[in-house]
Amino acid sequence: MQTYKLIAPQNYPLNHILINEHIITLGGIKCQILAMLSQIEPADGRLLISEPFMLDPNFKRSVLLLTEYSIEGAMGFVLNHESEFQLGDILPELPYSEFPVFDGGPVGKDTLHFIHRVPEKIEGCIELANGLFWGGDFEAVKALLTSYGLADGEIKFFIGYSGWTAGQLDAEIEDDSWIVTDKFNAEILFANDEQNMWKDVVKGLGQRYAHIANFPENPELN
Repeated sequence: MQTYKLIAPQNYPLNHILINEHIITLGGIKCQILAMLSQIEPADGRLLISEPFMLDPNFKRSVLLLTEYSIEGAMGFVLNHESEFQLGDILPELPYSEFPVFDGGPVGKDTLHFIHRVPEKIEGCIELANGLFWGGDFEAVKALLTSYGLADGEIKFFIGYSGWTAGQLDAEIEDDSWIVTDKFNAEILFANDEQNMWKDVVKGLGQRYAHIANFPENPELN
């Protein structure tokens, strides 16, 4: 017997939900009920896509890049939540740097991190997947920034990170809080279109998930 989970916001009014076989009408939007959101396991270099009605403001409509995943826990960065800071606000030695800094997550808010696509410019980095690299020689990064040797689409900075203890992320995925995917183009993660990143990445998963991208953030307003 197949068990299906209904994806709906907490306390969503039941009279707004109609189910006919495997088709659900939620706030006027018809969509297919999915047996399980995530079809692959989490791993370094894969993305986590938050479910459409996640209430936690740290992860609402978020796309997150996993940089570490093991039985001991997991770590990653939210890619589409821009902070109020520019790099020059955080690094006194680079006062004129206007690179945006993203809110990587609620942990370690006094730490700065970066991912990039230019291992030939930044040594000591870790290759994740899909042409993505994590960290490296930060002195080289600062020198490149000073000499305007890095473009917007080559590097992305984060203040703080997202972290999970052993088994915590697996439990959230089992509860359908996240979709895991390795189907993405690295360019979209560096594009200056953070507001649409969540929708674009969901649509990139294929027709099976396309309806999720059209869910309103608050279905009661639909």
